[in-house]
Amino acid sequence: MRFAVRVKPGARREAVGGVWGNGALVVAVTAPAVEGKANEAVRKALAGAFGIRRQDVVIVSGERGRDKIVELPDAFERLRELLA
Repeated sequence: MRFAVRVKPGARREAVGGVWGNGALVVAVTAPAVEGKANEAVRKALAGAFGIRRQDVVIVSGERGRDKIVELPDAFERLRELLA
């Protein structure tokens, strides 16, 4: 399943949940947006929130921006809970 994510790098704490203006899932990570650190933190945070392996989280597009499209296996029900 593919969906949109809005990343907040350099946050005080890591959190997954909430909706950004265009319906994207908000992911806050403490890692800075430098040398792919934030992307790796996003993959780790999403894996933890969805109960899957980090390797199963694929960033399809948006590697260099805050708005990303990610792909997760069988994540529909958990996504609905996090967007609520």
